[in-house]
Amino acid sequence: MVENRPILDFLTHAVLILGVVIVAFPVYIALIAATHHASELSSGLMPLLPGGEFFNNMSLVLFSKLPGLPPFWLMVWNSTLMALIITAGKIAISIISAYAIVYFRFPGRIIAFWIIFITLMLPVEVRILPTYEVVANLGMLNSFAGLTIPLIASATATFLFRQFFMTVPDELMEAARVDGAGPLKFFWDILLPLSRTNIAALCVILFIYGWVQYLWPLLVTTNEKYYTLILGVQRLSATAEAEPQWNIIMAAVILALLPPVLIVIFMQRLFVKGLVETEK
Repeated sequence: MVENRPILDFLTHAVLILGVVIVAFPVYIALIAATHHASELSSGLMPLLPGGEFFNNMSLVLFSKLPGLPPFWLMVWNSTLMALIITAGKIAISIISAYAIVYFRFPGRIIAFWIIFITLMLPVEVRILPTYEVVANLGMLNSFAGLTIPLIASATATFLFRQFFMTVPDELMEAARVDGAGPLKFFWDILLPLSRTNIAALCVILFIYGWVQYLWPLLVTTNEKYYTLILGVQRLSATAEAEPQWNIIMAAVILALLPPVLIVIFMQRLFVKGLVETEK
């Protein structure tokens, strides 16, 4: 039992507020920078209060052709498509893999699970060179297939689905079998509805994972037609011939931040429920 003392409440809230300030301060600076003219930011002193150029900067990002970049809405489309393909692919592959591991008895089942589990320790950055070699040899550079397929498998999601399926009572499977349900019907009519909150939570996490991808799109895309929004922000800040327009860059950063934030806000209830529920 946790002891209820005023000093502990004060320390808890102080730590929480400090954490929020540390996390939110860079976002605040980006928002403030997006409200000023480029000349005010190039002086070397960062203003801490909002300026009056917010809507002008936003309209420049949204409706103007920025140097070296495709139209803003094309980059939004590319990022959205990439995030959705990665999310749907990871969910589909992971839930089917977990279903096979938990409900089917075949030789090497445990070994297959541990091989998948071990890949949790190998992030994309570790295997990025051989992955790039394979993608290049298959002719998938500068394509949505090259952007998404190498990122589409997820050991984490497979592990989470496996853990959830193991909490489903065996009696449920036996009852479905008595009623004449085969493996496909049991999976589609019983397991999928039970996994709804887990799928929702993973959708949020995996969409954000796909949206914020930077290193992989940087490697496999040189054609402006496939630039994602995060890559566009990097290209804006990497201008060699002119001083970066930080007001425009920060306006693009704020716009790039909005879709993941909206996803979290609108799916907050299912997201929290999917993370905290262990039994259905």
